[in-house]
Amino acid sequence: MELATKRYQSLTYISGPLLFVEGARDLSYGAIVEIHAPDGEVRGGQVIEVSEKNAVIQVFEETRGLDLARTSVSLKEDVARVGVARELIGRRFNGVGEPIDGQPPIIPEKRLPILGAPINPAARDRPQEFIQSGISTIDGLNTLVRGQKLPIFSGAGLPANEIAAQIARQAKTLGEAEAFAVVFGAMGITHREASFFIDQFEATGALSRSVVFMNLADDPTIERLMTPRVALTVAEYLAFDLDMQVLVILTDMTNYCEALREIAAAREEIPGRRGYPGYMYTDLSTIYERAGRIKGRKGSITQFPILTMPDDDITHPIADLTGYITEGQLVLSRALHRLGVYPPIDPLPSLSRLMNDGIGRKRTREDHRQVADQLYSAYAQGRDLRKLVAIIGEEALTDVDRIYLRFADEFEKQFINQGQTDRTIVDTLTMGWRLLSMFPQRELKRISRDHVAKYYGEEMEKMWQRGEAPR
Repeated sequence: MELATKRYQSLTYISGPLLFVEGARDLSYGAIVEIHAPDGEVRGGQVIEVSEKNAVIQVFEETRGLDLARTSVSLKEDVARVGVARELIGRRFNGVGEPIDGQPPIIPEKRLPILGAPINPAARDRPQEFIQSGISTIDGLNTLVRGQKLPIFSGAGLPANEIAAQIARQAKTLGEAEAFAVVFGAMGITHREASFFIDQFEATGALSRSVVFMNLADDPTIERLMTPRVALTVAEYLAFDLDMQVLVILTDMTNYCEALREIAAAREEIPGRRGYPGYMYTDLSTIYERAGRIKGRKGSITQFPILTMPDDDITHPIADLTGYITEGQLVLSRALHRLGVYPPIDPLPSLSRLMNDGIGRKRTREDHRQVADQLYSAYAQGRDLRKLVAIIGEEALTDVDRIYLRFADEFEKQFINQGQTDRTIVDTLTMGWRLLSMFPQRELKRISRDHVAKYYGEEMEKMWQRGEAPR
């Protein structure tokens, strides 16, 4: 239904993708409008600023061909909305929710504002319960739990897209049979990257449980800002209306922030750090804080945002602000990538702040925390010894030091480097124990004697010596 038929023909200025309309007091912030070009073409736009004199409209398409005298604007929707229904699962859409898979539009059960509704802090339930990604460095050392937001910090040329596709294919909850869905939102990706994701989703069957939104690099900038909100609105519907466990993968948040900076510059706002708007922290929080669980609801929203750190700089404003809001980070290593290790997730700078809430007895296994601590400690010591060897040589090391040095190499080759293999949490912990079997028991100082007696033994050593690696 049309909310209004009134047309505004009082355009005063056109600047890049922005239109300035005078006296449009009926237009509200965030409203969706139709722009009627002189040749009869209708283009979309969104109100991004309202003042006493002007409304500023970001045009979804280009502004070429528009003029001040013959162009008019009419209201389409009071706020940006997306239609939701169970039939969204298995479909592909553009950044604003329009089908791009050649199938007809869905018949929505309702249309929801993409800005969503804030979750009352008192109504939030603590994130907990294990989500298995199938990747050992995540499941074993930086465990993801339901309702958490755990970003991946990548760098240019690192395989973040491959990891995103692998997680979308492998992620699952354990225990009771529960409905699980993946909502995938891609922002500013190239056509080659889009083809990769489409091929991966279709070839692996992941599309059957996924909703995919894709904003391409040559799509409108304003659409890039809408894509994560459209994806999260659909995720909220699946989680809190249909009681599903939803994993939201957003890539690449750096492209999102660049779009935010581009629009801020077009509006001639005063820039903040490195030219990004001063409100970028608040803007990012409106995306990341939509993850979580609600008391009394069975569903949950878990987020895996992916961002590319410019110049591999973890102090860059995008990575820095993301780290403030989220609950940890997974850091991809260029050094591991050069060695041919996949996925090149570096355990030492990585962290999951909610790991303890999702592991242990009745969730993963009772030895999980202690095994992870021992693996961290041994790998860190092995990395330190590599630096020492570069100075004094390996001959100066003790026998135990040489074990730590060999452990670091085998840990990277066997534990971190798993390719596209889908490992269970049992596979991951078994691999950890086999690697720790390289050490005499007295070196396992972070594991209780009971766990050592149960999981460390002659059979484990024999299996490791035979080179029997878990799948």
